[in-house]
Amino acid sequence: MELTNIKTIEKLFEKYGFSFKKSLGQNFLINPSVCPRMAAASGADKDCGVLEIGPGIGVLTKELSAVAGKVVSVELDSRLIPLLLESLADCDNVKIINSDILKTDVSSLIKQEFGERPVKVCANLPYYITSPVIMGLLEQKLPIDSITVMVQKEAAQRICASPGTRECGAVSLAVSYYCEPKREFSVKRGSFMPAPNVDSEVITLKLRKTPPVNLSDEKMFFKVVRSAFSMRRKTLVNCLSKDFGLSKETLTALLESVSLKPTARAEELSLEKFAEISEMIAKKEY
Repeated sequence: MELTNIKTIEKLFEKYGFSFKKSLGQNFLINPSVCPRMAAASGADKDCGVLEIGPGIGVLTKELSAVAGKVVSVELDSRLIPLLLESLADCDNVKIINSDILKTDVSSLIKQEFGERPVKVCANLPYYITSPVIMGLLEQKLPIDSITVMVQKEAAQRICASPGTRECGAVSLAVSYYCEPKREFSVKRGSFMPAPNVDSEVITLKLRKTPPVNLSDEKMFFKVVRSAFSMRRKTLVNCLSKDFGLSKETLTALLESVSLKPTARAEELSLEKFAEISEMIAKKEY
């Protein structure tokens, strides 16, 4: 079954009475070259398991099934389950779960489905849940090796932006803390049915074994990062003063003690500088 063939897709849709739901951000791949490249980028092999999010009609699932030991695909739309059972009937190492990944106990799912296998995440993510899914997976500190996802091109640029650059934001800092991000390849909007209004990009986030900075209070670190980027046009002094109840004079002295100007903005700071500031605030060393 050629799942990237429009006629095949239309026949499946007619058979199961399926129609696209705009609210679910459904765009199915019809470019046959994309999913093999995506499966290869994930690094999956017969020794590992793959957790797929949003299989759609199973185009990427089939490719993952061919290279991985086991694939578990979590699909929110119950209308797609019978369709997937047919389109993936010849894939005996695939399990479909009808669930919302944002409400799923992913840690328990991984333990139950994969046991001691190394686990990778792979997904063609709907644009509207890109950040919640990625950050949810990272913040849970799950036993996964990597996350390979297709996202909106602008999101890829933001997620993979290096600290200290104009493109960097709070999500970029969090990703840099947890992972080593890599932009893999671009995917034109015409590769999808229906075609979205923007191009996409596949990225891989390789989970770090240890964070790149030492923190005594991780929660404080992320609180400082979120505060610093909450008003991008304002200086760190203004942002942190509002959220931490510290005087601007105190914050100016704190920034100067870590070799930063009082006019510094969040996008100018490295991961290490954010760590220094958060540690000083956490330990009240100001």
